[in-house]
Amino acid sequence: MDFEKARFNMVEQQIRPWDVLDGKILDLLFHVKREDFVAADKRTLAFTDMELPLENGALMLQPKVEARLVQELQLKPSDRVLEVGTGSGYVTALLASLASHVYSLDIDGSQLARAAARLKQAGLRNITLTEGNGINGLPQQAPFDAIFVGGSLPLVPETLKQQLAIGGRMVIIVGDEPVMRAQLIERLSEDTYSELVIFDTLTARLQGSEAIEPERFEF
Repeated sequence: MDFEKARFNMVEQQIRPWDVLDGKILDLLFHVKREDFVAADKRTLAFTDMELPLENGALMLQPKVEARLVQELQLKPSDRVLEVGTGSGYVTALLASLASHVYSLDIDGSQLARAAARLKQAGLRNITLTEGNGINGLPQQAPFDAIFVGGSLPLVPETLKQQLAIGGRMVIIVGDEPVMRAQLIERLSEDTYSELVIFDTLTARLQGSEAIEPERFEF
């Protein structure tokens, strides 16, 4: 398989049409090899417009969703970032290539170990990986300039909002089937936030989300 041609097609046919136009982001998608962050038998599927299964049954976000959410954070080289849901480590690599340091949490220790090996192979060192339910954030390292949530949640956890620095941004997919919404949340002051809907989507639940699932009424 011609991986470079597949990567070019992914960027030009999937990602750019999704309003990912930041040159830094587009260049980075060519530099960080997505196929190196999936299982060997999934390498040829790394560029497809789908949520790709990981070894532990979790799902990677679609490439266009990953890229759009990273772009919306508007990361600066001085930013400290919290990633909720390390998953494959691919988005971790994108974030670490743009920011000063990334603190990434995953509830699955085995998946975290696989991501750690892949990130080491990619030569990235400005990353701290921690096992735990990312919904709780990482208060001992807060506040963060940016937070990336790598799966959908039923609601925005107040704990994560509280761990944003003033001026900090968070991207998160919120809601239930059949419609979920990707949101950009910015902390404007100690107790005020802005919320902007970026796009509608439908994506897999973040592992550990049951901790904040509201009670459902059954009729």
